Amino acid sequence: MGLVNWRNLVLVLSLVLVTAAGQSRDVARNRGFHPKALRDMEARALMGRNTPPNKRLYYTNSTKKYYVDALPEVPSSFMTEMYSGVIPLNMSDKSPDSRGMFFVYQPRVGPPVDEVTIWFNGGPGCSSLEAFLQENGRIQWAWGQYSPGINPYSWVNLTNMLWVEYPIGVGFSRGEPTATNEEDPAVEFVEFFRNFQTIFNISNYKIYVTGESYAGRYVPYVANAMLDQNDTKHFNVSGALVYDPCIGSYDYLNAISIYPWIEQNNNIMGFNNSFLTELADKDKKCGYSQFREDFMHFPPNGTQPPLYLNATADPDCDTWNLVYDTAYSVNPCFNVYEPNLQCPLLSDPLGFPTDLIYSYPGLPPYFNRTDVKKALHVPVDSDWSLCTGPVFIGEGGPEHSGHGDLSSDPIQKVLPRVIEATGRVLVSNGKLDMDILGNGTMLAIQNMTWGGLQGFQTAPNATITIKIPDIQYQEVFSDSGFDGFDDPQGIMGVQHFERGLMWAETYLSGHMQPQFQPRSSYRHLQWLLGRIDEL
Repeated sequence: MGLVNWRNLVLVLSLVLVTAAGQSRDVARNRGFHPKALRDMEARALMGRNTPPNKRLYYTNSTKKYYVDALPEVPSSFMTEMYSGVIPLNMSDKSPDSRGMFFVYQPRVGPPVDEVTIWFNGGPGCSSLEAFLQENGRIQWAWGQYSPGINPYSWVNLTNMLWVEYPIGVGFSRGEPTATNEEDPAVEFVEFFRNFQTIFNISNYKIYVTGESYAGRYVPYVANAMLDQNDTKHFNVSGALVYDPCIGSYDYLNAISIYPWIEQNNNIMGFNNSFLTELADKDKKCGYSQFREDFMHFPPNGTQPPLYLNATADPDCDTWNLVYDTAYSVNPCFNVYEPNLQCPLLSDPLGFPTDLIYSYPGLPPYFNRTDVKKALHVPVDSDWSLCTGPVFIGEGGPEHSGHGDLSSDPIQKVLPRVIEATGRVLVSNGKLDMDILGNGTMLAIQNMTWGGLQGFQTAPNATITIKIPDIQYQEVFSDSGFDGFDDPQGIMGVQHFERGLMWAETYLSGHMQPQFQPRSSYRHLQWLLGRIDEL
């Protein structure tokens, strides 16, 4: 769309808003949108527009060395204002090997906002560039795609996005892993983020910390370290979001929860009756069924015992790994993150090394290409892979799955503090995710105390229904390539909110929710940012 057409579009939108003032605001609220959420729709209408030089909000003498002018294989029309590189923790250390974190920063497409949303991938040891390219970034190059496209549900439509390869030891971030717990890298992130704000002349922004999987530990610990600064000018933590998170002792919670998950999803797993009988027997013998009966209550009826039911003391009770291993016998293309996938295998430009997702034959992972490294301002001799490790060097026990991370579960202290400090934290699980089971996450929540009470007092039962926005706005935006974009999707999950914590279960989604159900994740972020009151 040309610049003149965009101005006409804004003019038409303005006329609609003026002539329908009070009524349209009421309808917008009833449909799940605040009036200010209309600005997010404006941003979506900018899809496909490059950022003119005079519109770059953060381009200065300090930031120009980080500016990304183009990315290989990505059409120039896909590019908007973007920055990347390594920021040292100690800005006075000018050596090329100084300890630092790699970032990609992409300002919001559309009206500016005074906020930054930070994203971490998990692992531990997996790069946040996965989310940048395949989950919530503007450029989308996911499994099975032979070339990149534009993500209509990019979080850049809503907010300024900062993807960081965290902790040090991941991706292009520089330095040797030294952490034995979550506290140490969180302090390093505070140093990085303070330097980032200085370089980009950012202050008095709202900060939202988000991530998935093992970042269920990163997010609350980093948010907690920011709160410790007692500095709202630079660390105004305003909310947090974690997808399919490791917020409890997830190994034994997975063991406790795997059998009922198989009962619900055997239509996609395809196990025979004898294997189901074997699982049912182990579920009872190992005490898992009794544990669910005792502790899956609303409100909770007590604190859960710290059982390590998958420990080597009783390998016969390692039911989750038994299911995982057996799944490949039924489906040789099984993927634990999205178990409903079947053969053929999908190629992956990032070359994910496990679960049979593979790179394009003969080609390196996208971010390990020399031309891509040059575009991102990292040394061409650096070696990038999607997941590396170890990034923690402690002696991890069964509670930490041997990852070397010795910190307490987030539910014990840091996550409750973030909920109570912000009143806006979202925890969500994909209903099809077998890597971190939703009932396991719910058991962790029911074992957590915040706001003076333990767990949710009422069982989640409110549906998440994604409807079409008001027809007036749909008509306005249809000329911009979004005709049909917001057709009703229907009931896509269950939500529940108590004392600052929002729970969301996402139907038809596996582990990487922004990749598998991007429209639901878009709604989650709208809630986190205060654009809507419920999902």
